[in-house]
Amino acid sequence: MAKIIIGIHGLANKPEKSELTDWWKTSIREGLQKNIGLTEDFDYEMVYWADLMYKYHQHNDKAFDFDQLYNDEPYIPALPDALKKYKERWLDDIRGFAGDLVGSGLDFVKEKFKMDGLADWALGKLLKDLAFYYSDTQNINNRDGAMELANLVLKKELETTLRKHQDREIMLIAHSMGSIIAYDVLRDLGRSEDHTIKIRSFITIGSPLGLPHVKGKIIQQRDYDQDSKRVRTPSLVTGEWINYADKKDKVAIDFFLKDDYSENAEDIQVQDDLVLNDYVGLSGKENHHKSYGYLRTPEFSEKIAAFIA
Repeated sequence: MAKIIIGIHGLANKPEKSELTDWWKTSIREGLQKNIGLTEDFDYEMVYWADLMYKYHQHNDKAFDFDQLYNDEPYIPALPDALKKYKERWLDDIRGFAGDLVGSGLDFVKEKFKMDGLADWALGKLLKDLAFYYSDTQNINNRDGAMELANLVLKKELETTLRKHQDREIMLIAHSMGSIIAYDVLRDLGRSEDHTIKIRSFITIGSPLGLPHVKGKIIQQRDYDQDSKRVRTPSLVTGEWINYADKKDKVAIDFFLKDDYSENAEDIQVQDDLVLNDYVGLSGKENHHKSYGYLRTPEFSEKIAAFIA
């Protein structure tokens, strides 16, 4: 069966689709070559939704570097000796446990003091796209030019691509908010029988799926058991779900998802893997959430190589 890698991007505005597609592929190729010595090509398609959320995309014109749309975080090759495997530390398990305690505490406070409105406000300030996505009143233009609920429009972008490749072996890579869209789409399609979609490898990078607010939305929208507070691996995932996170990534603040998402009927449960996101922008500032850094980590390269081999 022919294989394809499908990527879906995350938060905030982006460069135009062709450029972002090229940068994702280049990042993956860089990792494969530098980490493994592999130069094999692969089929790839980008699910792009930034143009549905923003009227103008980011640009790279240095003559207008003062413009808010100037992109000072394009794809940049890794610095020499920057691509290193993460060395597991016993403190990581403690941090992950502490993060879950904080998350549980926030859930309790919200429920006890009716602070959902405050949480929505904070989410809107910190992660504007997520608040936009979860709004039940926000409409945007779909690809046909008709106004539709934003949540439905964004999910349709991924669903259309998955259906197009439903007879292929799929690796789905979802970054940041794209992981939330991907999770929702896979759960929705799991309830439908009008397709043959199977996800051999579901990869989440820099994912906010562990945030209490996000898990709460998943439970609320799907009428899940409010007592268990548990959600699971989508049934369409037939091989693996790997979650890569840099512990300095502020979006993936709860970097352990395994204790939040139970296994599906195939006994597939998310596996967490800490990595070192090496990305440094044009200004010299590190960004441990950047997709390009995740896509070339040694751990990720090994997973890609195993899939395309």
